[in-house]
Amino acid sequence: MGARCSKFSLCWFHSHLKPSVLESSDLDNGGKSEKNSWPSFIEFSYEQLKAATSGFSSDNIVSEHGLKAPNVVYKGKLDNGRWVAVKRFNKLAWPDSRQFLEEARSVGNLRSERLANLIGCCCEGEERLLIAEFMPNETLAKHLFHWEAQPMRWAMRLRVALYLAQALEYCSSKGRALYHDLNAYRVLFDQDGNPRLSCFGLMKNSRDGKSYSTNLAFTPPEYLRTGRVTAESVVYSFGTMLLDLLSGKHIPPSHALDLIRGKNFLMLMDSALEGHFSNDDGTELVRLASRCLQYEARERPNAKSLVIALMSLQKETEVPSYVLMGIPQETASSIQQLTLTPFGDACLRMDRTAIHEILEKLGYKDDEGIANELQLSFQMWTSQMQETLNCKKHGDTAFRAKDFETAIDRYTKFIDGGTMVSPTVYARRCLSYLMCEMPQEALGDAMQAQVVSPEWPTALYLQAACLFKLGMDNDAQETLKDGTNLESKRNKT
Repeated sequence: MGARCSKFSLCWFHSHLKPSVLESSDLDNGGKSEKNSWPSFIEFSYEQLKAATSGFSSDNIVSEHGLKAPNVVYKGKLDNGRWVAVKRFNKLAWPDSRQFLEEARSVGNLRSERLANLIGCCCEGEERLLIAEFMPNETLAKHLFHWEAQPMRWAMRLRVALYLAQALEYCSSKGRALYHDLNAYRVLFDQDGNPRLSCFGLMKNSRDGKSYSTNLAFTPPEYLRTGRVTAESVVYSFGTMLLDLLSGKHIPPSHALDLIRGKNFLMLMDSALEGHFSNDDGTELVRLASRCLQYEARERPNAKSLVIALMSLQKETEVPSYVLMGIPQETASSIQQLTLTPFGDACLRMDRTAIHEILEKLGYKDDEGIANELQLSFQMWTSQMQETLNCKKHGDTAFRAKDFETAIDRYTKFIDGGTMVSPTVYARRCLSYLMCEMPQEALGDAMQAQVVSPEWPTALYLQAACLFKLGMDNDAQETLKDGTNLESKRNKT
């Protein structure tokens, strides 16, 4: 399974972080990044967006809000092959279509490599939708609060803080200083692992919508008094995000400030960093956070002074973000060019929970032809076969309940029974092995599933997940491509 040279690999030579990338002097139009390949802000038809999101399929949902603001964000693919994020507002959100269009066009005029830029909107009947660049590498909340492979490195946390401050400074310079509900879910990572601020927060959820949906403990004090967002309110929220970056947790500002006043700031630091940070840097970031969290809005710094302060703290500036983030080199650029199915995307992200859900949903429908052929070869129903099927049944029950050790045991008895062959059982035992941190055994099952069913994309997807887990990224990428191409071919027949 040798890795082949990818035509996309050259993209990586352009993603290295140059010193000039840290500078905030020219982050808008005119740079050399991919943003210039976007058209000017345009209005899409509802049918275009419906097609791009497969009819607003639930499989394409990447972000949802609760009952207070039921607006959903979908992943979609335009006719030209570009991936986009499509935010669909609830029916009552923007009754005034003219106001919605004016707001969207104003935000859509912004273009910065620090933003997930707004590239279009749709306003037809009661439908109100925003279309932005799609960021494939999750949110800051995911990488800080729910990491799996490795905690975010200190140098990357400092870079996130700087890039976010630069985004706010840019927006302020363009007359869009107000950002609604700034939090770790609003920072997204692009294909090269660089953090970007979502453009959606530059517009309210609706004409009269609330600007903050987070816990009141994190809301700027003046907003609680007046209900109005100011540029200083945004800086307060930036301070709460500095606390997130320092601690790896979502700590209420009042608690953090108590620790800071008591000179116990080291208690704020993320224990996952295990001392891999400078005390001086930590002290400076804590000082900056406390300035942002001043009760009196006028005592907080502005975005420009935040950029200046954070610039001097930067570390490992020559190291690309994808390296600091631990994003496999080939994965970040070349794989993102593929039209990945939800299954392929889950394997790329090593999202084992999502893989489990997909395998549960698939059931045994891909076994039908194989199972029927095998059953026809038996002349009689034996007690041994009944016992074998019971093992599979118990394995399925354990798999559904996420009792993966029991699932491995029962599926093994089914396979060792030798009376039936099921690629799905191999696939399920494969994931169970992955869940139990046994990637080599998992790879063996994924390959066996392919032997039993050579034209089954699931076998290739699971092989890719196993190879990623084993650190064999090049082989994993090629296998993921093969699985994607096989499924595409299969769907056409």
